[in-house]
Amino acid sequence: MSIADRIAGVSGLHRLGEHSGLFAALAALPLAWGLHWLGGFPLVALATGVGALKVLWAAPRAGVPMIADRMIGQLLALWPLSGGLWAAGVDPAIFPWPGWVGGFLACQGFTLFFPPLRRLERFGPLWDDAAAGALAAALVLFAAAISHGWLA
Repeated sequence: MSIADRIAGVSGLHRLGEHSGLFAALAALPLAWGLHWLGGFPLVALATGVGALKVLWAAPRAGVPMIADRMIGQLLALWPLSGGLWAAGVDPAIFPWPGWVGGFLACQGFTLFFPPLRRLERFGPLWDDAAAGALAAALVLFAAAISHGWLA
C-alpha cells in the first residue's frame, strides 16, 4: 500500500465498505478532541490544513477510494467548538457533547443530503466535504450563539 493509498484510505478504513467515509468522519471526532487537548484550536486548524494538503496531493495518486476528505470536512465542522473553547480559556480536556454531536450530524447531513454540494466534487474530492464542513461550522456557531445568549 503506497503512502497516497494510506492517506486516501485513512490507513485502511476504506476497507470497511460502502459507508467507510462515515467511519472516517467518526474517527475525526476523537482526533479533534485529542488535538484540541494537546494544542487547542491552533493545532486543530493546523492539522486540518495539513490534512487538506495531503488529500489534494494523494487524490490523483491513490488507488483506493478517497475517504480522508470526509475526515477533513468533519474537522472543519468542529472549528467553532475548538476555537470557542480555546478563546474562552476553557480547560482543553473539556470538549462538550452538544458541539461535537451537532457538528457531526450537520456535516454528515450536508454531505449526504444537500445535492448542490456534490457538484463541487468536479473540482476535486476535497471541495464538497470542505463545503459541508464549512456549512456545518456556520450552523454550529449559530447554535452556540443562540444557546449562549449572544443573539439576545
